Amino acid sequence: MPPAFPNPPIHVIDSHTGGEPTRVVASGAPDLGSGPLAARVGIFRDFHDAFRRAVILEPRGSDVLVGALLCEPHEPDCAAGVIFFNNVGYLGMCGHGLIGLVTTLSHLGRVGTGTHRIDTPVGVVEAVLHPSGGVSLTNVPSRRTVKDLTIVVPGIGEVRGDVAWGGNWFFLVTSPKPPLDFGNIHRLTAMARDIRAELNAGPHPEIDHIELFGPGRAGGHSRNFVLCPGLAYDRSPCGTGTSAKLACLAADGALAEGEEWIQESIVGSDFRGRFRWIDRESGEISPIITGKAFVTADTRLFFDQADPFAAGIAPEAII
Repeated sequence: MPPAFPNPPIHVIDSHTGGEPTRVVASGAPDLGSGPLAARVGIFRDFHDAFRRAVILEPRGSDVLVGALLCEPHEPDCAAGVIFFNNVGYLGMCGHGLIGLVTTLSHLGRVGTGTHRIDTPVGVVEAVLHPSGGVSLTNVPSRRTVKDLTIVVPGIGEVRGDVAWGGNWFFLVTSPKPPLDFGNIHRLTAMARDIRAELNAGPHPEIDHIELFGPGRAGGHSRNFVLCPGLAYDRSPCGTGTSAKLACLAADGALAEGEEWIQESIVGSDFRGRFRWIDRESGEISPIITGKAFVTADTRLFFDQADPFAAGIAPEAII
């Protein structure tokens, strides 16, 4: 029997940032209390995961969709709080999703142009809504933790890359460099999946994002392909992935403080990034990522208690 869902229906607003969709849950979500956002994620996961699945999975959603649960912030100086989630679980931060959230808050009339602080499970993020509609976010402190890690992946061979934190954990592959062509998506997905599996089976079970790189094609410094948790790739250049990239560039002395880095995505969209040093000795930086989101839908989700897929189509629901 499908779990009971709230009545009235759930109000959601969809947007995309550089091609990557975000679904903001504006009202109708379960009560997670008023504690720190990290603690509320635990309540969400342990007691209301059916809500996540219902909102994000087919038939209402898709594997590529990222959810953003809008909630009251724990930090008193924040304009809003947010918990990000996707088809397989929960995200600490989400750069494209944060840009989509701020654009959605503007759509709702809750914020105007200027600087706004947003509470997330991994810390407070500052965002500037520009008159043009673009958003610049100052992400959580980012850093590289391992340089030139080498692993051997069955079917691929030797793979080298860096481990970095940008709000999520990334393995940024420096070698090999497969062609980052849109028609190569299935091969890139399989490659990134196998790299992640090898890392997770070894000393880095925390890594859930894999980032591949190639030369830029539309004026950018580089193009990336990012495999998110699960098997969906990021259509945007990935805000937390760009933050991780900036941390690596800063640590290598390859990008000066305040200098702009243009990161293209596999679909050709771009984010513009720069950083400020927090601690040169530890390599910790404060990344600033600029992008633009567009609202695509403002709607209600309905749940019929007789619907066998009210909680979404998940592997466990398929006989």
